[in-house]
Amino acid sequence: MTTIAFIGLGNMGNPMAANLVKAGHQVQGFDLVPESLDKAAGNGVDVATSAEAAIEGAEVVITMLPAGKHVLSVYEHLVPKAAKGTLFIDSSTIDVASARKAHAIAAEHGLLSIDAPVSGGVGGAEAGTLTFMAGGSDEAFAIAEPVLQPMAGRIVHCGGDGAGQAAKICNNMILGVSMIAVGEAFVLAEKLGLSHQALFDVASTSSGQCWSLTTYCPVPGPVPASPANRGYQPGFAASLMLKDLRLAQEAAQGAGAATPLGAEAAQIYAIFEAMGQGGKDFSGIIEFLRGKAAVEKS
Repeated sequence: MTTIAFIGLGNMGNPMAANLVKAGHQVQGFDLVPESLDKAAGNGVDVATSAEAAIEGAEVVITMLPAGKHVLSVYEHLVPKAAKGTLFIDSSTIDVASARKAHAIAAEHGLLSIDAPVSGGVGGAEAGTLTFMAGGSDEAFAIAEPVLQPMAGRIVHCGGDGAGQAAKICNNMILGVSMIAVGEAFVLAEKLGLSHQALFDVASTSSGQCWSLTTYCPVPGPVPASPANRGYQPGFAASLMLKDLRLAQEAAQGAGAATPLGAEAAQIYAIFEAMGQGGKDFSGIIEFLRGKAAVEKS
């Protein structure tokens, strides 16, 4: 059994922490939202009164927070107070520069760290089938891997400090672009009188096949588990997709990489969010592509 502090018990953090409890670990959790703490307590997490209290006696500290500024604030506050040998794992999705700075803060105090953002959404967090994209030293990864295992379907060591975040934003740029492409294809099929099922049956078994189609089909029917069958309830919210696309664009500009489709996808999701649709699943972008000037508020 490992004593784990879990900071950030939101939609993703809560089920992740619950799976660690199920695996026999002692989990000490903290979140600023009282309702999240109540839910975590119901899942067997030992609720702490503060982040500082949560790390007392912890061998591993996991953070799942909204943005780089939040991660850095927590690291600046907690790392100096952590016991010798504590491993820090950040599973937030943040910019690469902030991830590398978080690693530097840990290193300054002689602690190991991993950036380990995830793919798989709330469903994957609940099922314990998340893909973890890890960045950090071989030594840190060797310690982190068994801790991540109860939450994971797959764990990939992507490279050094910040490599996990780099992999995450590249992956989600592909996802955002491909969902728009799949949505456009279904809208065109509708205009041409082709049924959703016919297009799915063809594209899912030929060269148009992709995850956005076969697993997360944006129209009701062909994939019963997709959010399209429950009114585009997330899932993975459009506002989070926009966040990741913007992180990808920030990284691309800093690296001098040309990503015209990624840039266009970010603009499309920004318009969708401005229409009040940020709380819908990102696959709901098909509603925008159908030309609906005003869609029902989320």
